[in-house]
Amino acid sequence: MAEPLVLLPGLMCDARLWSHPFLALNDMRAIMIAPLTGATSVGALAQAVLDVAPRRFALAGHALGGVVAMEMLSRAPDRVARIALLDTSPLAETPQDAAAREPRIIGAQNGRLDDVLREEIPSAALAPGPGRVEVGQAVLDMGRSLGAETFVAQSRAMQRRPDQQKTLRDCRVPALVLCGAHDSVFPVRRHETMAELIPGAVLKVIEDAGHLPPLEQPDATTEALREWLAAPLVLR
Repeated sequence: MAEPLVLLPGLMCDARLWSHPFLALNDMRAIMIAPLTGATSVGALAQAVLDVAPRRFALAGHALGGVVAMEMLSRAPDRVARIALLDTSPLAETPQDAAAREPRIIGAQNGRLDDVLREEIPSAALAPGPGRVEVGQAVLDMGRSLGAETFVAQSRAMQRRPDQQKTLRDCRVPALVLCGAHDSVFPVRRHETMAELIPGAVLKVIEDAGHLPPLEQPDATTEALREWLAAPLVLR
């Protein structure tokens, strides 16, 4: 039987981010969508998922979920059969970017969560077109469900995230690096560099998508994941 698939949502996203891949792929394998809540560090979030994950699994993470996925690969490389990193970064946060999060953290604590969510994933980070409004609303809906406390905790985790470039250089499992062409949170060039770090990685840039390809272009995103899951486990 195919290895189980563990999906990790991005910052202030929940299982709804992965609804299309989940429905399309769960006929062939068990799928677990792990929440990234209850901790303020990437290490603690990664360990919490490892504690409940299958013995060996395929792993896909978006944004914060990608950061946590890289930490899981670093901690338990023997358990990760393959890895997909979507709209994320292997770099530690710069002091400037970490400082820029503080006003949003304060805003969330002071009851302005909707405004903060719009700043965190601005409409300019999504592909232009009629779907932008719907995706923006989905971001608000997921963020409201998770609440301000989760926003603060996840923001702290992102501020303190470790550099994972060595983890990617040491990766020896099938890897997919995927992003939306219009992503301004983690631009395409960042993903090109990330793919160059991973031996044998496949880079997929989804046109007409920005920071949230699973919502903006669900068919294309799911097809890329399907191809990644079908790739041989032994790298050539």
